[in-house]
Amino acid sequence: MQVAVFDLQGQQVGQIELADSVFGIQPHVPVMHQALVRQLANARAGTHDTKTRGEVRGGGRKPWRQKGTGRARQGSIRAPHWKGGGVVWGPHPRKYTKDMPKKMRRLAIRSVLSAKQRENQIVVVEGLSEIEPRTKAMKAVLSRLPLSDARSTIVVVDRPRDNVYRSAGNLENVKVLMAQYMNVRDGLKYERMILMREAVDEIHRLWAQEGQ
Repeated sequence: MQVAVFDLQGQQVGQIELADSVFGIQPHVPVMHQALVRQLANARAGTHDTKTRGEVRGGGRKPWRQKGTGRARQGSIRAPHWKGGGVVWGPHPRKYTKDMPKKMRRLAIRSVLSAKQRENQIVVVEGLSEIEPRTKAMKAVLSRLPLSDARSTIVVVDRPRDNVYRSAGNLENVKVLMAQYMNVRDGLKYERMILMREAVDEIHRLWAQEGQ
């Protein structure tokens, strides 16, 4: 499919071909959801921990004698029903990692890109590699490009671009991401997706392989 290419002034300067196998498929919503759940789960540290009654401090002595006090019998002040006592069925360190076949992960990425294109939320920009590394410069460019009223923007670059990172680093709801790190969460989180013209070729190289 052919889409417009814009310069840093927001003027259309040409067109570029986007591969239908990446930007034109029917989005697979269940796979996108599974990939998102996997990504969020894999980001969890799993270091949460609570102490059982055998790990909390104190409680080695019986608080009062078994009979004759008129009170309920107790064996330790660190039993779960005591203040400061151990926790029953509390969380302990564990792994939340989930597996997902490579082809499904790739399908999820293509589904996200296709969904963005279907909603006309993808903007291809030429000349972004030459942007001045200043917040003011990036802010001006974003305001000139289509969908300037978008709540959030993700800028996809082909390789590390220090000037692009520096120009967008202080802007709220703007993120710069390399094409090879494309993921479902960022693709769905940010409303507008700006692709450097050079990044389109990188995306095709990474995600448009036949039989994948």
